[in-house]
Amino acid sequence: MSMNRREFLQVMAVAAAGGMTLHSDFARAEKGAARLYDLPRFGNVSLLHITDCHAQLQPIYFREPSVNLGFGEQFGKVPHLVGEHLLRHFGFKPNSLEAHAYSYLDFARAAETYGKVGGFAHLATLVKRIRGSRPGALLLDGGDTWQGSGTALWTNAQDMVDACKALGVNVMTLHWEATYGEERVKEIEEKDFAGVVDIVAQNVKTTDFGDPVFKPYVIKNINGVPVAIVGQAFPYTPIANPRWQVPNWSYGIQEENMQAVVDEARAKGAQVVVVLSHNGMDVDLKMASRIRGIDAIMGGHTHDGMPAPVVVKNAGGQTLVTNAGSNGKYLGVLDFDVRNGKIAGYRYKLLPVFANLLPADPAMQALIDKVRAPYLDKLNEKLAVTEGLLYRRGNFNGTFDQVIVDALIKEKDAEIAFSPGFRWGTSLLPGQPILMEHVLDQTAITYPWTTVTQMSGEMIKTVLEDVCDNLFNPDPYYQQGGDMVRVGGLQYTCNPAAKAGQRISNMMLHGRLLDPGKNYKVAGWAPVSEEAKNAGEPVWELVARYLRDVRTLKPVELNMPKLIGADNNPGIA
Repeated sequence: MSMNRREFLQVMAVAAAGGMTLHSDFARAEKGAARLYDLPRFGNVSLLHITDCHAQLQPIYFREPSVNLGFGEQFGKVPHLVGEHLLRHFGFKPNSLEAHAYSYLDFARAAETYGKVGGFAHLATLVKRIRGSRPGALLLDGGDTWQGSGTALWTNAQDMVDACKALGVNVMTLHWEATYGEERVKEIEEKDFAGVVDIVAQNVKTTDFGDPVFKPYVIKNINGVPVAIVGQAFPYTPIANPRWQVPNWSYGIQEENMQAVVDEARAKGAQVVVVLSHNGMDVDLKMASRIRGIDAIMGGHTHDGMPAPVVVKNAGGQTLVTNAGSNGKYLGVLDFDVRNGKIAGYRYKLLPVFANLLPADPAMQALIDKVRAPYLDKLNEKLAVTEGLLYRRGNFNGTFDQVIVDALIKEKDAEIAFSPGFRWGTSLLPGQPILMEHVLDQTAITYPWTTVTQMSGEMIKTVLEDVCDNLFNPDPYYQQGGDMVRVGGLQYTCNPAAKAGQRISNMMLHGRLLDPGKNYKVAGWAPVSEEAKNAGEPVWELVARYLRDVRTLKPVELNMPKLIGADNNPGIA
């Protein structure tokens, strides 16, 4: 592995964090860094887990949230812990490698020290290393894999399909994949993935006769142990995303069917049952408390990088609930020791993928370089330079989200702007150029059209209340998707713990209360209705034009709501 001077210093810093001193020689530093990924074999059944990589083939920066609120039964529990609260819960030291890997704390400085994370070539090296000590290990993909980059959009997901096959994915479930349309998803399943990758989803059925669209589960033999992998696709895909993209498929949590599928897999001899889920962690925790016979839920959707599983008690015993973050930043490793048909013990480790500490796999890097080559000029267009940290992650807003709503207001001459509460999107450090690729990392979807709508003050409140309920409904089964819609131009107060319809108040525009009966010019993007197809230019064109004019982007001031009832909540910085 060849390194330049900066990369060498980063390796030295990481090695020091792992116990090496900065006076160690280069060979010792490399050896110390390698020990970060020295995971001794345990048991006889091993499952590797990635989720929500959002088509990020290259190493990236990614900041964890500083706002991940939990209320009621979710107050003070993972995943609703951020910063120092998260570190204390898991026993991590401040300013450590783990503090950077799992929290937002001192992100820009730490990112300069430790470098980028993820990248499929570096992930491939780690997967091969872990598999080398675990014969028969399966690699599970929790979905949100084919969407999130310019190249994924332009190749109709083919770049990610090829990369996942090269990575050695065995089983996957779905969410954003469905936004390529039913025909494309089934084409990949039946052609590219045939005999190689199983797509599983017990909760996706045809709308006419209720037939399974995908396999509900598969049973794989790992070192003589029958292991069932049950699929759980994102239950609210036709609500969070356009229904017209999956008109013949129905979704839902399908709890009763999940129990029936688990029972069926057990009846067929499965000694271990694992659910590969895209529910989101709160939904997984509730499901784990209500379904018997699931040994572990390896979850996704909410992008929570959880260093340890939550053990949930239920009528059948207990279920481990894990979540492996996003953007290719982590690899989860779950080992079971199965004896006489029963689990005698387990080990779990969430491994951060630090690109500077894992050499790129040559074959995977060659594949990535080949797929990117035709698009490099467009991807590498320099639009502006950012003077502040840009990120998207958190319940209410992120600085890159703020850039998008600011651009919508300016370019559409609007009073107010809405941007979806998406969790995917990479981060940029102060001083970095903002490339077209980075804008696409925030916006590359199959329904990217911009809109301008006349909305009454009453309708604006209804929209904010509906999205807020999707996020903060006390019953996780009614939490239907992403974070709060990002808002530009409008200030408001939010009480997340209030009842539905009563969480939003004091909506102010230019210092004056919104008039419920007055219409306002509202810009947005990503409309889910079929009638809004091609309503306006793709949002990335609008944002790119805005940034070209700005050239130097000053540190962004977040438009955050005033929160009621969030004092002393460990889910907010």
